[in-house]
Amino acid sequence: MRVAVAASSQIAADAGAHMAGLGGNAVDAVLATAMVSLCTDPGIVSPGGGSFIAIWPPRGDPVVIDGCVAMPGIGSERELGDAMWEEVFDYHGETRSCVGFGSVATPGDFASLAAASEQFGRLPWHELLQPAIYWADKGFPLLGGSAEYLGFAHEAIYGWHEESRRILHHPDGRPLAKGDFVHVPHLADSLRLIANEGASAMYDGEIGGRIADAVQEAGGLLGEADLAAYNAEFREPIVVEFGNWRVATNPAPSVGGPCLAAMLRLLEGCNSESPDETSLQLLVHVQDAVLNYRADHLDGAHDRLPEEIERMLLLYRDQEALLSSPSTIHVSGVDSEGWACSITSSDGYGSGAMAPRTGIWLNISLGEVDLHTRGLTGLKAGSRLASNMAPTVARRADGAILAIGSPGASRITTALSQVLLNHVYYGMSLETAVTYPRLHVELSYERPAIAYEPDLAVPEMKGYARRPFPRRSMYLGGVQAARWSPASGLAAVGDDRRAGCVAYGM
Repeated sequence: MRVAVAASSQIAADAGAHMAGLGGNAVDAVLATAMVSLCTDPGIVSPGGGSFIAIWPPRGDPVVIDGCVAMPGIGSERELGDAMWEEVFDYHGETRSCVGFGSVATPGDFASLAAASEQFGRLPWHELLQPAIYWADKGFPLLGGSAEYLGFAHEAIYGWHEESRRILHHPDGRPLAKGDFVHVPHLADSLRLIANEGASAMYDGEIGGRIADAVQEAGGLLGEADLAAYNAEFREPIVVEFGNWRVATNPAPSVGGPCLAAMLRLLEGCNSESPDETSLQLLVHVQDAVLNYRADHLDGAHDRLPEEIERMLLLYRDQEALLSSPSTIHVSGVDSEGWACSITSSDGYGSGAMAPRTGIWLNISLGEVDLHTRGLTGLKAGSRLASNMAPTVARRADGAILAIGSPGASRITTALSQVLLNHVYYGMSLETAVTYPRLHVELSYERPAIAYEPDLAVPEMKGYARRPFPRRSMYLGGVQAARWSPASGLAAVGDDRRAGCVAYGM
């Protein structure tokens, strides 16, 4: 079997190719790749966050495995907001997050990865973790995306916790730069425990106990009961027709998947054969409509989120009605048997908190101000939190398959919709579709602003400011895509906005 993987680093992509050499399928390859990324992309992501996994088997229907973070506090009388505080830093504009152990939600990464392995993989679980263990033991060079983000957030996010500061800074206080060597103490030992004992080591074993103890001692909500109660959930994806492809993406509690589905439906009104002024204006109006609908009806909906999403998905069938009305990694992989697997993982902007003797940074999911605009007070412990993530798989009648996704917070859906528009409607090669310049409508200014990359001829539009970027930027996503078709074989593209890399194995 031949496998193609696209990821945010070469060492991660190579891990997936290695799994193929051991007899693994695309699911095995993507899982091993994701584990390396989770452990070697500090600042961007960590193994203490949450994931969604979209899988389309060669025969059968697509499925999404929900490993999103959950609201902690089972059996606790503590108040949300304890043990965290707001930090403000510049990340291509003012960014606000609440950091500290009180911002940590119940993590879901390893639960979802293990569920995918058990249900769809071919290789033993412990084999999938060996590349991540290798790099955790040896240490690894800091990637460009991590270095860029740390340049913005190293003091606010990773400066308050002594162990975080020590790992990610030089002795003189400067943050590590691209290519600097990183070694995270205790991480390899934690991964060995998880490899030998399974994901249960993270939830009702030694590692979970250390995480819960650290959060509880600091005054946060997450406790042993939250970890013990956590399970990955299998969900039916949202499936939409886009051109001659069937596209499957994740449903609630993600808001990213439904928004992507809405954008694709609205973009079917595009009559241009290539990007031009008319199609760019449509793109702006579509993003504006969907992102405004999200801000008004989805963000902060919590327990009402499934109903609000269903309402939006009914509304997007009427194009005229709707048009008038944030840190992650992604891995994509396909194989020559017809498997497609897409994983997006996030720990928010990072809490800066690391549980002692684990090497595992913890998520900031309770402190994501831009995602939980109405707060989380009253949300039942154990409930999944909302997410921007939208890992996506697609299939065509001739047997072609596609796995695609992106990091980028609210820019995830706008990046993916543009790449799919380029590839499916404009007939661009997968590589050209990913590298083509992008735009994103920002709603956080006095009037909407169109952020866009060079070489994109964005017209003057009434009611919109323009915010040109001097170069292509990771701010506008880092799409990783892999495709296989019976006619043309394998292709994979790693977005160089986030130092994307690809690998092939057999």
